[in-house]
Amino acid sequence: MLLKLVVIITCLLNFSANASQIKSCDWENKNDLPCIEITKNINNTSKLNSKSIKKNIITREQIELTGAIDLVDVLKSIPSINITQSGPKGQQASMFMRGTGSNHVLVMINGIAINDQSTTQGLYDFGVDFIQTIQQVEVYEGPGSANFGPNAIGGAINIITTGDLKDYVEFTSQNKENYNFLVNRNFISEDSTLYNFKFGGVKNKTKSSRYLGKEKDGMKNYSGNFNFEKWIKNLQITNSTYLRETIAEYDGSATDEENYVGDNKMISTQLNLNLNNYNSKNQFTWYYNQYDREYDEKGIIDYYDSSATGLKYDFSKFFDNLSFGYGTEYRYDNGEFNNNGAYSASTKGHYDNLSVFGNLGFNLYDGTLFSFFLRNDENKQTGSNQSNKINIEQNLGKLNFGIVRSESFRNPTIYELYGTDNYGYSGNKNLKAEKSISNEIYLETNFSDSISASLKAFDTKIFDQIEYISNTYVNNNDNLALKQSGINSQINFINNNFKLNLFSSFLSSKKIGGSNQLRRPEKTYGFNLSKKIRANLAGKLNLNLNYNHYGKHFDTHETTFSTIEMDSTDILNLSLTKNLRTYDLQLNITNILNEKYQRPHGYSQNERLINFGIKSSF
Repeated sequence: MLLKLVVIITCLLNFSANASQIKSCDWENKNDLPCIEITKNINNTSKLNSKSIKKNIITREQIELTGAIDLVDVLKSIPSINITQSGPKGQQASMFMRGTGSNHVLVMINGIAINDQSTTQGLYDFGVDFIQTIQQVEVYEGPGSANFGPNAIGGAINIITTGDLKDYVEFTSQNKENYNFLVNRNFISEDSTLYNFKFGGVKNKTKSSRYLGKEKDGMKNYSGNFNFEKWIKNLQITNSTYLRETIAEYDGSATDEENYVGDNKMISTQLNLNLNNYNSKNQFTWYYNQYDREYDEKGIIDYYDSSATGLKYDFSKFFDNLSFGYGTEYRYDNGEFNNNGAYSASTKGHYDNLSVFGNLGFNLYDGTLFSFFLRNDENKQTGSNQSNKINIEQNLGKLNFGIVRSESFRNPTIYELYGTDNYGYSGNKNLKAEKSISNEIYLETNFSDSISASLKAFDTKIFDQIEYISNTYVNNNDNLALKQSGINSQINFINNNFKLNLFSSFLSSKKIGGSNQLRRPEKTYGFNLSKKIRANLAGKLNLNLNYNHYGKHFDTHETTFSTIEMDSTDILNLSLTKNLRTYDLQLNITNILNEKYQRPHGYSQNERLINFGIKSSF
């Protein structure tokens, strides 16, 4: 098709939103209060070297304009990310960043890790989080254990739940079985104390999660968020609490469909004390995360539970040409599950982790920035593990050039250490952490005020891979590595009425032995287009068009378990928004081309869907 040909020729680079593009104050001030800006520090950084930690920012405005419903919709626009989901909305979703596995991506809420230790490999299920109460999503590509902690071999995702200081009600619907809503309310007291309450819900029922399934598998999601902020001179006290429950129907097989339901609950709460001086920052954080998951398989219920409690202290200080920081974090993880029925498995265990970390940023001379990050984690089971990152960036006017070398690691999960099942599996308490070494070069340039671009090339090797052999998990000791390498390119065109964001990614992801890893296409590319248009009948409209090409890749056949090649897909989404005073009207059409596909094999994906929405500010 013509569209695909144009994209192949022009899709060389992608847009990455810059933090400076985020409106720092976009709500009605009350009682003559100053505009309050809520920001989150990047872990283990200081003022100068934080510039070397590259990230993609997806703001609330971008989320709303694209008509995204869940976290999967948001992350699909990032070129280094590939996602597979076991059916429509609410089903289990896995993410592969820069070719690494889902267990190599660290997920955070407001900078605190929330990966679930009751899962087999510590995988985060991206399919159960919806964006109703999420304000912003930050994507950190590439190894980041030195900044964020264990498991960030492929990168990190940070979900921001604070900072939505507008009051509004939002509702979107396709029909009575498919809708979502959101209520956001703020209260600012006379002493400048801020209270923010947010509650949202999603109901979705479109088709069977299994390919060729007869019934529709539905889901319901409810999420809430409470944020508190108070200043006492230069002391900032904040609390953020996020709650979520997702209830989803799923299938045992294409022919065995009824009475399979999963109930996934989660809570995350954080208390922060921030002391900010002229050239220094102190941050103390207490946090608690809990998961409570149940899966009902025709009356047989499996239980999965985990929790994490931690304390973190982070200090940073800066001068004109030098900044540094240090800190420590203690975390206690506990996980257990009981899997019943024909396949019986159980796990119960815990471990604690004490880390110390530090960083240095130094302007060597005009235009040259040296950044160094170091972290040591002392774990109950795996002992001492170090991670580090060195970044040198040279500014040449409109061109930035950088080189990065980093070492990261992933700790084994509680199941890999302590789990058992009725087929003879027994956990291995002697497992070591997986280790990675990565090298990267990048170029960033602003051709003009309206055109910017970047190019990243990377190479990552993962050693001591944890493998399943002879009824247990062991570390590969052949000094062989999983190998990921690739090039991500990006470009952004912008003026007052037009934004065009082009992206492409070329990836090589190899197993030990040289064969291709599954579900990692070599080529992905696409664009995000946002344009203000004037229609004769409708007046002024905001148009958003998103296109993603997901290339050919290898997968496992659902029934034969053989390796097969999966065809590429081309997904085009459209969103139209019109403002009428205090109302925003929206039309969303997903999968306009009505592509019929499975990803992974055996699991259906939605065809064309049309939704209408309204947002009222007050």
